[in-house]
Amino acid sequence: MSSSNELSLKSLKGDREALLLAWSDGLTQRIPWRTLRESCPCATCRQKRAEPPQAFNILKPEEAAPVRATGMYPIGNYAYQIDFSDGHKTGIYSLELLRDLGHEQNSSHA
Repeated sequence: MSSSNELSLKSLKGDREALLLAWSDGLTQRIPWRTLRESCPCATCRQKRAEPPQAFNILKPEEAAPVRATGMYPIGNYAYQIDFSDGHKTGIYSLELLRDLGHEQNSSHA
């Protein structure tokens, strides 16, 4: 497992549908906002993912709409906090998590 000191971003941009990352080792990744939101590392989201799915889950209008980022803020040199259009903003995404999510996204399209 690599440390966050070994990972660095050359570029971090967002478009309407995804986060675009360019790493110092030349790898570029595109991670959809929906993937990032569904992979939120906060304690509340981790607990929700561990629970059995609800049969009749009624969504709020903001939950049914396409998710996008409304803000993104660095946390030191190792992570980013992402604010989402559904109002969620407590997840802190480490560089390692972003890199792993990008690999998952890219491998599913290979």
